[in-house]
Amino acid sequence: MVYSLQHIAQIIQANIIGDTPLHATIQFLVTDSRKIVFPEQSIFFALPGAGRDGYNFIDEVYQRGVTAFVVSKPVTIQQYPNAVFLTVTNTLHALQQLAAYHRKQFQYPVIAITGSNGKTIVKEWLYQLLQSNERIVRSPRSYNSQIGVPLSLWQLDAQHTMAIIEAGISEQGEMQALRQMI
Repeated sequence: MVYSLQHIAQIIQANIIGDTPLHATIQFLVTDSRKIVFPEQSIFFALPGAGRDGYNFIDEVYQRGVTAFVVSKPVTIQQYPNAVFLTVTNTLHALQQLAAYHRKQFQYPVIAITGSNGKTIVKEWLYQLLQSNERIVRSPRSYNSQIGVPLSLWQLDAQHTMAIIEAGISEQGEMQALRQMI
C-alpha cells in the first residue's frame, strides 16, 4: 500500500514543516540509513538511541535522496530544501501508530509468535506448513522488537491471505505496545 505524506501526518498526529508536496507518496519506512533502496518513496524515522541516534543520520539520509522525515527534536529545515519533517512527540510511538493503522487495513488472520526462545524457528516452521494453502507474509529474519514488528507489519498488503509475525520483548511493558499493533 502507498500512503500520501498528508495521510501519514494525520495518522501519526504530526505537525508538518517543510517544502515537499504533501501528496507525495510513501511506500517504504526507513529506520536504518544503510537500507535505503527507493529514497523518493521512503520516509525516515529518526529514532533516538543510546548507541546510534537517528538524528545523526538525517544529513546522510537526505544526501541519499530521502526528503520525508519523522522527527521529535528540532531540525534546521533550511539545510534541507524540498524536504518535509513530520514532527511528533515520540518517533518510535509514531512508527508504531502508523504500523497499527496499516495493520487494521487488512482483515486476514495474523499469527503472533512470542516466547523466550524459538520464535524464528516456529515462524519458519509454520510458514513451511501453511504456504501451500495461503499467501503468507512473515517477519523478515528476527524482526520481533519494538522497531522490527512495525517494519514487519508494513509488509502486509492485499495479495496476502495470512501473516506470521514474531513479537519479542526486552523490557517489562513492551508486549502491550506490540499487542496493540498486531
